[in-house]
Amino acid sequence: MSSFEIAISSAALSTLNSRLENTTFPDELDDSGWAYGVPLADIKRLVARWRDGFDWRQEERKLNDELPQFTRDIQVDGFGTLNIHYVHKKSEKGEGIPLLFVHGWPGSFIESRKILTLLTQAPADSQAPVFNVVAISLPGFGFSEGPKKKGFSLSQFAEVSHKLMLALGYTEYVTQGGDLGFRVTAEIARRYGGEHSKAWHVNVLFSAPPENDNPSSYTASENEGLARWQEFQRSGSGYFQMHSTKPQTLGYSLADSPVGLLAWIYEKLVAWSDNYPWTDDEVLTWVSIYWFSRAGPAASTRFYYEFAHSGQGLGTKSTPPTIPMGCSHFPKELIRIPKSWYPGVGNIIFEAEHDSGGHFAAHEQPDLLVGDLRKMFGKGGPAFGVVPGRDGYNA
Repeated sequence: MSSFEIAISSAALSTLNSRLENTTFPDELDDSGWAYGVPLADIKRLVARWRDGFDWRQEERKLNDELPQFTRDIQVDGFGTLNIHYVHKKSEKGEGIPLLFVHGWPGSFIESRKILTLLTQAPADSQAPVFNVVAISLPGFGFSEGPKKKGFSLSQFAEVSHKLMLALGYTEYVTQGGDLGFRVTAEIARRYGGEHSKAWHVNVLFSAPPENDNPSSYTASENEGLARWQEFQRSGSGYFQMHSTKPQTLGYSLADSPVGLLAWIYEKLVAWSDNYPWTDDEVLTWVSIYWFSRAGPAASTRFYYEFAHSGQGLGTKSTPPTIPMGCSHFPKELIRIPKSWYPGVGNIIFEAEHDSGGHFAAHEQPDLLVGDLRKMFGKGGPAFGVVPGRDGYNA
């Protein structure tokens, strides 16, 4: 294990600024709004800020001050050893419940930023449990090394994540994830559930419909959630098709053009959140992590290809995990599956409904997400005491 601080070289910053200075913008149709993609005015504003006002060094210091970061070599069966970046913060009260937080795309370890203190420091007037939080940078994301061989898919992401927890001394732990994090934590629950992975919590559910399902039994909110998913597949899934079929072709643009990368990610941040008030610097920090990432901004897209070609793609059926599972529902998530589909997901023992929030729950609604974890794993909750000796209350 080695401590880690983000320290982007002056040369890399200079190269970025030079590319921003020489940006060529496309034209735009009159009154097109968001229908064709990100509006030109938004990108011009963000590029101007990135070039002339955004202070990466200041953001870099904030990230280093707020997030205790480390790297560790993890051996992956058939793929050699990868150097993995992660955030690790222990609770300040008792034996915190070990919790592995797994990000998605276009997120990164930065998605743990707002929940880290909330999870590790219990409120003074509360008996809420506390956690020891590990937020991994998945291979190919952030400052983790990326795989060099084909076939690195869901099983390998789960293996890396599990081995990281074991290396940190957490032989029994719980997990939380959304987006890609749902897939990874589900695989962890399947492969290591029972002995090591004791329970999992997610903020989105994916599953194929069961045989002989009856759509007439769906509730209004379930129909709305499925309609939102159908609209996403119709008008918002082009990125997924590109990532899962020809990621290398797209990769040249993402690696060569910071503005191309900015537009590719910014569109998702806005479209997938629930009217979250993104600041320009907030967006630029997220995108800069991809631009300065260790494996390069194209590496994270390849997972979609591996996933699609692994037999574990969307709509495929697999044996659901049996360990306790919880889910938080946010109204602007990309999909809301009906309860009749739940048996294909797992053993759901906890659910929470919220009136606001979207795809980036840990960032958009950190208090709500953390509150749900406390309810699920706290005294009186359905998953209280799942990690023996680490209930988050021991003095």
